[in-house]
Amino acid sequence: MKETIHSSQILVCGGTGCISSGCEEVKNALEDELNKNNLSEEIKLVQTGCHGFCEKGPIVITYPDGVFYCEIKPEDIEEIVTEHIKENNIVERLLYQDPISKEKIANYKEIDFYKKQQQIALINCGYIDPLEIDDYKKQDGYLGLKKALTELEPEEVVQEVKESGLRGRGGGGFPTGLKWQFARDAQGDKKYVICNADEGDPGAFMDRSLLESDPHRIIEGMVINAYAIGADEGYVYVRAEYPLAIERLQRAIEQANEEGVLGENIFGSNFSFELHIKAGAGAFVCGEETALMASIEGERGMPRPRPPFPAQKGLWGKPSNINNVETLANVPYIILEGAEAFNSIGTENSKGTKVFALTGKINNTGLVEVPMGISMQEIIYDIGGGISDGKEFKAVQIGGPSGGCLPEDKLELPIDYDSLIEAGAMMGSGGLVVMDEDTCMVDVASFFLDFTQSESCGKCTPCREGTRLMLKILNRITAGEGQAGDIERLERLSYNIKDTSLCGLGQTAPNPVLSTLKYFRDEYEAHIQQRKCPGGVCPELLGDFKIDAEACVGCTSCKDACPVEAIAGAKKEAHRIRSEVCIACENCVDECPVDAIFRE
Repeated sequence: MKETIHSSQILVCGGTGCISSGCEEVKNALEDELNKNNLSEEIKLVQTGCHGFCEKGPIVITYPDGVFYCEIKPEDIEEIVTEHIKENNIVERLLYQDPISKEKIANYKEIDFYKKQQQIALINCGYIDPLEIDDYKKQDGYLGLKKALTELEPEEVVQEVKESGLRGRGGGGFPTGLKWQFARDAQGDKKYVICNADEGDPGAFMDRSLLESDPHRIIEGMVINAYAIGADEGYVYVRAEYPLAIERLQRAIEQANEEGVLGENIFGSNFSFELHIKAGAGAFVCGEETALMASIEGERGMPRPRPPFPAQKGLWGKPSNINNVETLANVPYIILEGAEAFNSIGTENSKGTKVFALTGKINNTGLVEVPMGISMQEIIYDIGGGISDGKEFKAVQIGGPSGGCLPEDKLELPIDYDSLIEAGAMMGSGGLVVMDEDTCMVDVASFFLDFTQSESCGKCTPCREGTRLMLKILNRITAGEGQAGDIERLERLSYNIKDTSLCGLGQTAPNPVLSTLKYFRDEYEAHIQQRKCPGGVCPELLGDFKIDAEACVGCTSCKDACPVEAIAGAKKEAHRIRSEVCIACENCVDECPVDAIFRE
């Protein structure tokens, strides 16, 4: 991070995660306390975008010392101002505590969650006010655009992006510079650039956070893109479920027009560019380029056959270039710092960094940006803090519903496009869901397939009918009604759907099933052949609840908690559960003080 804007600041994380946990009340309490102590002129209070560590919000950081306070409540503010701001005494009880060493850590740079991160796309997220263009400009904002317009020809901009090695961060990993070259070479009196912010993967919030936290960076990337390919108009296609992102982006567009970095004759050049926002209805299929363009045009979001590709015939039949939010967020850095600065990071075929939304059964959930080539082990254990509740790692789902589930022996796998595809997964847009020992992998496959099946546009038969048939088989297996040959049927359907579907949704929908079959086939076999769920998740395949007579102390806590009077036994005597009455609500398990209740 660059030097702070002011010598004295208090930053309050204002991303969606922290807003949901009460950051607005914290900010208001800070304003009141600073005014009360006559410090409002001396100290700048900044509500930023997402700082990344969503698990620990609301987050308050003081500058220039970088002290990181987490899980802050309004009633904590008086102590922070009185002790820290006025007396320079750190309030230790509000600091982050390492879950392993139990050490209290003051500076956020010393917290494991941040140590191994390397930020390019997220460089300003959590540090600047997303509603203030001046904050962005003080962090070298729009200098990349100025350099492109005043020092480089459009062909040189394309070449710089090519040499950087930047690949599309939306899932496909296609070389960005080559994509720009196709659009630049296309003949047409009108061209468009489009930002794909239709982020819909379960557990993914990378694009949303970038738009909420640093909207000017996305605008700058789009204008550079437009200059490079010869476009004069663009759209940000963002799902309507992201109202905060839309609000901050709209404000950023207004400011950019006022400052002259959007509109007519940008930076005194003969280049002009107009930018619009299109709020999508939240259909997952609209993440596919041609479906997205159909939606902008006012049509139902359904994929079109390719070729022609958007670079030749895109929005309203005109040459168009589409990149996702994270891809565009890297562009200003590449142009300002040069291709070599970017391609010096990462692996031979996967350059730069990648943003991940780290979720699931993990201690540190949040938004992280890491260099390509880092291992899954480092992300999950060094940054993510390991598996929550002391459980064992079982699998990680990478690439969203179109990705794959990887087992423990793949933890040392480097995170890059080629390695993941070889392992049966994919980079995707950056969702990373961690699963523990209590996870049923057949149930996981069913969950993700249910999502893609419901999101299918229905245009092509393989996706529409094939995913429905696969889901029917999976549901039968998890219900204890699996049949001999079901595994083979799933594999056959998977490959047929991948080979014959019209768009990427159908072509990748079977990936969770194929990856779980590849690495967790024994769980499918246990469900079908033994009528057992190894993860203890599928209700129809679980045994009855029992009470360990030797462990039971007869406290009656379980008996009192049972809503159907299924537990018998006198006080101070071993109890028993009447299976024929039990409804498996698990109230007794939650209330037992000696963990004497188990399921066969």
